[in-house]
Amino acid sequence: MSLRRGGLMSYNQRRIARWYFGGLASSMAAMVTHPIDLIKVLIQTQAEKLSVFQTTRKIVKEQGPLAMYNGISASMLRQYTYTLARFGIYSVGSGAMDTSTMAGKTCLAAIAGGIGGFVGAPADLINVRLQNDVKLPPEKRRNYKHAIDGLVRITREEGWKNLFNGSSMIALRGAFMTVGQIAFYEQSKSQMIKLGMPDYMGTYILASMISSVVATTLTQPIDVVKTRRMNAAPGEYSGLGDVFVKTSKEGPLAFFKGYVPSLSRLLPHTVLLFLGLEYLRTHFGYLPEPKQTGAFYRYDDVDD
Repeated sequence: MSLRRGGLMSYNQRRIARWYFGGLASSMAAMVTHPIDLIKVLIQTQAEKLSVFQTTRKIVKEQGPLAMYNGISASMLRQYTYTLARFGIYSVGSGAMDTSTMAGKTCLAAIAGGIGGFVGAPADLINVRLQNDVKLPPEKRRNYKHAIDGLVRITREEGWKNLFNGSSMIALRGAFMTVGQIAFYEQSKSQMIKLGMPDYMGTYILASMISSVVATTLTQPIDVVKTRRMNAAPGEYSGLGDVFVKTSKEGPLAFFKGYVPSLSRLLPHTVLLFLGLEYLRTHFGYLPEPKQTGAFYRYDDVDD
């Protein structure tokens, strides 16, 4: 990720990721984890209590295995808006802000995630609706052909403002998600390397797993409220506060409904995302102009 001032390293050891690498890596990861994300949304919104296995079997039996990729176009649109924005802003911002401390990483990640959440709100809405369609009877499905069709129809039938329905909650979730994912990934990786672990795949995977658990724990209550609000029928809720109150009546654990599917999706997605990002950085990133000092090169922006 970003590199800090003052360190020494061999010329080819470290490169800086380009701002758009996060979006590319996330889109590749989403292709693998999309079916798990679909199951997570269905479990959060269904009235009946079905397990992950039961929900999966029901979808495949009733609609076929390709139904597991229902809404993939919206998922891709989401990666190239929401994820691209938050990773891009963090990448650019890390060159202007001091992110050598956890506080600095957290502050920048929260800002990047909040902006990214707002930018990606329309894609997030389409993504949830397309995924939710598979559990509805045929006569009640929205039947969006793809993400762009969904954007056009919502604008025409509900008004463009509805594309940002629940955007404040999405932005809040984006802030917490980015703190959990990026800030904790960078901090965990940095600390493990300082403890003597190699700057290699195993370290990236462990740091990704830590960030996944933190991110899921931080965002699950927000995710449940957001998903219920976005899938609500007209008049079902008066606002986000009403969603929170009605959900709380089901007990505190209701806010963590779908936690295991969420972690099951986010963990492999985050691992694949950061492995992809590290690969892109290593092979296609750029190096700042070095100043040669003996057998090593000193950079203006490198890790201690």
